[in-house]
Amino acid sequence: MLRRLSALAALALALTFGAGAPASADHHVESSDRFPARLQLPRGFQPEGIAIGRGPTAWVGSLADGDIYRLDLRTGAGKVVVQGPGKPAVGMKVARNGLLVVAGGTAGDARLVDPRAGKQVDSRVLTTAGPFINDVVLTDHAAWFTDSNHPTLYRVPLGSHGFGDAKAVPLTGEWTQTPKQFNANGITETPDGDALLVVNTYAGALFRVDPDTGRATKVDLGGEKFPGGDGMLLLGRTLYISRSLPGNMVEEFRLNRSGTRGELVRRITDPGFDTPSTIARFGDGLYLPSARFSTPPGPTVEYWVTRIER
Repeated sequence: MLRRLSALAALALALTFGAGAPASADHHVESSDRFPARLQLPRGFQPEGIAIGRGPTAWVGSLADGDIYRLDLRTGAGKVVVQGPGKPAVGMKVARNGLLVVAGGTAGDARLVDPRAGKQVDSRVLTTAGPFINDVVLTDHAAWFTDSNHPTLYRVPLGSHGFGDAKAVPLTGEWTQTPKQFNANGITETPDGDALLVVNTYAGALFRVDPDTGRATKVDLGGEKFPGGDGMLLLGRTLYISRSLPGNMVEEFRLNRSGTRGELVRRITDPGFDTPSTIARFGDGLYLPSARFSTPPGPTVEYWVTRIER
């Protein structure tokens, strides 16, 4: 049994999907005065993944070179604490020992990073077949990674001393894979911890995946679709899904325990969103980097993290 431990679309998504129109359930959410609503990142940083542990500190990864930026959620102060390997850092999670588990995008790898020591401590190559290792979720004994370019998940055992050998788990059943598009993206567990939930960005659908067999079943969301769905955050039976392009919003769903059905609760918009990619939580706040996928990257481009009340 899996148990819950506590997310790159690209400019091509905008060209593929076009603009999306918010539905009548939209809500604008104001941020609390106790914490900054906007936290600046270095110019040119190109953020995607964000991870938050037990304290008011976030780590944000760079798509440009894999740098890891430490961000104080109380003050907005921050600095690069890990120099990247010159390869993307995409989805991230904080392990129980405080290490960061990082999805490696086009590098096709999984990385284990110590933000306190400022260095990478382990890595595993998952695949070299044109991958985009996009997001990760941590279970009791393993890290699970998505590959947006192939219908495959990767299970990597995670112990106190590093990674074990990776295992590829092909996605079968009702999974739909569209060539030359971003497919598997955000990943989390079902509320009961028995299975995985995986976003298909291009299909705008959510799938429940048996971790033993890889068999995928489409989750019944009452006909709701979310093209451009990216990162996910599960809190109890509440599932948040960020939508980068199109959408520029967060959608909140209420799931049953097994994760086979859910219903849309609300759509959350915010003026600070500019293609929000992934989601992390601290206290009553949700934190989302603005990846700005529709803005050509460059050394002077501004990037930031937006805080909203959940």
